[in-house]
This record gives sequence, structure tokens and C-alpha cells, in this order.
Amino acid sequence: MRRFAYGRDPLCLLAIGLYVLNRWGLKPRLEVGFLHNHFNDVLLIPAALPLVLWVQRRLGWRDHDRVPDAREIALHLMVWGFIAEITGPYLFDHATGDWRDLVAYGAGAVLAGFWWHHSVKTVGH
Repeated sequence: MRRFAYGRDPLCLLAIGLYVLNRWGLKPRLEVGFLHNHFNDVLLIPAALPLVLWVQRRLGWRDHDRVPDAREIALHLMVWGFIAEITGPYLFDHATGDWRDLVAYGAGAVLAGFWWHHSVKTVGH
């Protein structure tokens, strides 16, 4: 069985590509609220979590190369949501907390978890 590909995972690469396309291609040209406000938030877990888990693996904080499980996804979702939507607005004048961002992060997390557990073959326990 294959190992989780971390930064080479197809969903991670797709999410990063969509982020780049939206950030520098679509948002400057289109006035679509979802693209400006929440699309990139949906991509947070699929784009960032594999890279964070790769770093954790290299540091010895993660002891396997399986796809992220529901607990790992939920933990990172809660930590990043807390930092971005609760702590960030208190630390940075330009940051604002928005519960809809949390919904978008959550939607991306659910979609990513479903993708990883139904389409990626990984090493056993």
C-alpha cells in the first residue's frame, strides 16, 4: 500500500492550485462574494494540513504515514479556527472574526476527510 503523499497528495496540490487561481486570477477580475470571502477558507485544510503533517512527521510528532484521521483533521480545524477567527482579530487591526469562515473551514475539512478516506490507499497501522 502507498503512504500518504503529504505535499504531493493530489487533493493538496489541487487545493493549492485553486488557491493560486482564485487569489491572483479570479478575485481581481470577478466580483463574486464567495470567491472574495470564503472560497480560499474552504481550501485551508486540504491545502495546509498535509504540509503541516509532513513537518510534524519530520519532527517526530507524528508516528505514521496514514491519511489524516478525523481526530487530526478536527484538532487542526479547531486550532486554526481559534487562531484565525478568535485570536487574530485581537492581535491584528486588519483581521476580523467571521463565523462563516469557520463554516467554510469546516466544509473543507469534511470534504478533505471524505476524499482522503475514500480515494487514498495508505500504509497499515
